[in-house]
Amino acid sequence: MDMVTTEEPSRPTPPPSATQASPLPDRPRLGRRLTAAGRAALPALAAYAVIRLVGVLTVYVWARNLGLSPEQRLSKSDGTYYLSIAQHGYDGYVKTQSDMAFFPLYPGLTGVLDRISPFSPREAALIVAWLAGLAAAWGLFAIGAHLHDRRTGVILAALWAALPHAIVESMTYSESLFTALAVWTLYALLRNQWLTAGVLCLFAGLTRPTASSLIPVVGLAALVAIVRRRDGWRPWVAMLLAPAGWLGYLAWVGTQTGRPDGWFHIQSAGWGSTFDLGAYTVRRGQEVLAETTTPQMLVVSVVSLLAVMLFVLSLLDRQPWQLLLYSGLLLVTTLGAAGYYHAKARFLLPAFALLLPVAAGLARAGWARAVTVLVAATIFSAYFGGYLLLIWTKSP
Repeated sequence: MDMVTTEEPSRPTPPPSATQASPLPDRPRLGRRLTAAGRAALPALAAYAVIRLVGVLTVYVWARNLGLSPEQRLSKSDGTYYLSIAQHGYDGYVKTQSDMAFFPLYPGLTGVLDRISPFSPREAALIVAWLAGLAAAWGLFAIGAHLHDRRTGVILAALWAALPHAIVESMTYSESLFTALAVWTLYALLRNQWLTAGVLCLFAGLTRPTASSLIPVVGLAALVAIVRRRDGWRPWVAMLLAPAGWLGYLAWVGTQTGRPDGWFHIQSAGWGSTFDLGAYTVRRGQEVLAETTTPQMLVVSVVSLLAVMLFVLSLLDRQPWQLLLYSGLLLVTTLGAAGYYHAKARFLLPAFALLLPVAAGLARAGWARAVTVLVAATIFSAYFGGYLLLIWTKSP
């Protein structure tokens, strides 16, 4: 009788333990991650685009009925300075109101697009602003979803699109670009992505002087991480990168004017903008509310009061300290500055975190109530945007 040898059945290979290195990366590739993030943010981007389209179409139809150019209206006042810088560079401090008061990133991007595309300088400037607005809306969704939920993120982006002065987001102004950079800088900070936060803050410092409200946030967050010995060398790099753009431009203006405080001298002597801890704002606000005034000045006064109220609500909601510090510094630098009372609501557009209590409240109230509020806000924003560009004679 032959002996039959039987082999023991092979056992399945156990999966690698959690401590073993996987041969393939666990995270999907960058392209797929961005695609997934974009798909998640699509409702917010769509809501933002629709609301801003309503505002721009209102200006277009209104301007055409008055025989005016909508494109020229969308690039009025400060927009003409940005267009001039994009086409010809800075004026070299040859006039009282020097255009060196305007920071270089937005006109620089406009100039690049103008040179490499068939668009006119004005069209290029509008495209840069519109794309920056979408980038800001994406960041607003990301922060709202990170701190609350996706519905809050969508509503936050929509609220920012429907602010009274939101037409500025669709003009040849730098507010949209700065807001996009500020939003993503703070989002990176909340996620401890130090290098991203440092680089974005650097670019924000090349966009608007209000980066002075963002730079301390990055610096303090990095300092806290360093003291706690977290994340190695990355917080050190973020701390060095954050102020580089802002300080670099101020240093360049100083060399052009021959004085270290050249940019601040241009602001005070040329543009009449100084800092008095809010005395001018309070005095001018009292005058506006005590006399017959224009809709623009009344709306600015109401927006300023609401901004302070929303900051208190943000404190009560215990927002992350990074957002609170940014909003607080932006309020101080805007309301504490003397001059340009009519533009203070526009200067507060980047204070997006102030809208979080409203967005979270509307999200809890349900879509029906949220949409009702947003539709009413969109209608007023569309009208008021047309008023600012076609009836109001000064900058928005």
